Order: sequence, then C-alpha cells, then structure tokens
Amino acid sequence: MSELKAMLLFLLTALTEIVGCYLPYLWLREGKSAWLILPSAFSLAIFAWLLTLHPTASGRVYAAYGGVYIFVAILWLWVIDGIKPTIWDFLGATIALLGMSIIMFAPRA
Repeated sequence: MSELKAMLLFLLTALTEIVGCYLPYLWLREGKSAWLILPSAFSLAIFAWLLTLHPTASGRVYAAYGGVYIFVAILWLWVIDGIKPTIWDFLGATIALLGMSIIMFAPRA
C-alpha cells in the first residue's frame, strides 16, 4: 500500500472514530437527541472496518493509527470546537505523526 493511500485511509479512519464518539457526546453533554446513537454506531462500525483494510500486522496498524488520531483530534479541536490549537498542540501532533511514519513506513526485512 502506498504511503499516500495509507495516510488517507488513516485520516478517514480517525474521522469516523471521532464522529462516532462525538455524537454520543452531543447527546449526553449537550442535550441533543438520543437518536444520534444510530449514526454513531454506524460510524464506529465503519471505523472498525477501515482498520482492517491495512495490509500489515494489526498491532502496527493500531500503533501508527494513534499518531494520526492525535493529529485529526487537534484539527477537530480547531474546526469543530472552535478552539485554536497552541504551538504545543501542533508540536505534539507533529511528533505523533513522525512516530506514526516511523512505525508504518520504515523499511522491513
């Protein structure tokens, strides 16, 4: 799998997980409709399926995915929550992406 395809898949995976967790948050913390549980469950099911599409060991996929999740969560903070990330948020996300790149794209024997 090419690096670009893997990154796009990780980004989509992170987005589906965050949406799947954000919808119940809206219901429980913001008083929105309990019907948000249905699209939340669908989003989390898609999330789990997307993780299976990577052609490498599951532990490596989960570890690398964590770095992308951190990056997308910081973007979510900015775009959806309306809170501008700090330089430390950006630095942490950059370090997480660097770790993800090493885990996922390092040469293997």
